[in-house]
Amino acid sequence: MSGHACLQHQAPANPALPTEAVILGRIQETEDIFTLQLRLTDPEQQWRLGIQPGQFNMLYRFGVGEIPISFKALGEDDQGQPVLEHTIRAVGRVSRALAALKPVERIGLRGPFGQGWPLHQAENMDLCVVTGGLGCAPAVSIIEHAFAHRALYGHIHIIQGVKHSADLLWRSRYEYWAQQPETTVMMAADVAAPGWPWYSGRVTELIKRLPLKPAQTLVCCCGPEPMMQASAEQLIRQQVPADAIWLSMERNMQCATGHCGHCQFGADFICRDGPVMPYPRLRDRLGLEGV
Repeated sequence: MSGHACLQHQAPANPALPTEAVILGRIQETEDIFTLQLRLTDPEQQWRLGIQPGQFNMLYRFGVGEIPISFKALGEDDQGQPVLEHTIRAVGRVSRALAALKPVERIGLRGPFGQGWPLHQAENMDLCVVTGGLGCAPAVSIIEHAFAHRALYGHIHIIQGVKHSADLLWRSRYEYWAQQPETTVMMAADVAAPGWPWYSGRVTELIKRLPLKPAQTLVCCCGPEPMMQASAEQLIRQQVPADAIWLSMERNMQCATGHCGHCQFGADFICRDGPVMPYPRLRDRLGLEGV
């Protein structure tokens, strides 16, 4: 019996099985965007902290349901214990239920799932991160990873666009990054309030101004699909190879394992084959109605 119990105890990690997380902190970023800081309650589930930039977790509100949320950052609490951060927009039934939670309350978590950013492929290259709207949340994990392993990457270009200047999250963080060596930070707002210190207009106009070295640049792009497509095509016009451009896709992901079919995008299932995918694989499907 003891041998059998030992075998059960050493069962392989299964991200599809749920575990529990306690809310350590809750940050209200904007009127409808908030960040949850989570700690896993089961010490045997710490392998889930191996989540990679670009992957996602399924967060479950007991009695309501679950939704996929991209990984934003891995931080530490006051005791140096690891903390998962997820930034969420309250737009639906589950996300609003998560928004109502307070510190010390608990949620369910499954994951990590999906394919992350090809950061190993970007080593010894320049890294260009282009984001729009809340796409900046999963992109934070890329940027933090690059700065944590700074010697592995060349110049870092960070481009962020928002509809209105008031929508910008983590302004102080962008200002800090802009002060780092070998780093370019450029911001754009379609509608800029008085005092906006950056560019007024579209992200694609900023891309035209980038001092890129096309042959040695890898691009990570996250945000609304029209913005990603326009950005990718502009980068290609600037001689960046199409296969060096990666997009993070968003679809209705419900099972996270490619079985339910809700996130099917042509021949791919975004939860399983993405959400991060190379642009050439998506190029002919983006913008097609019904795909």
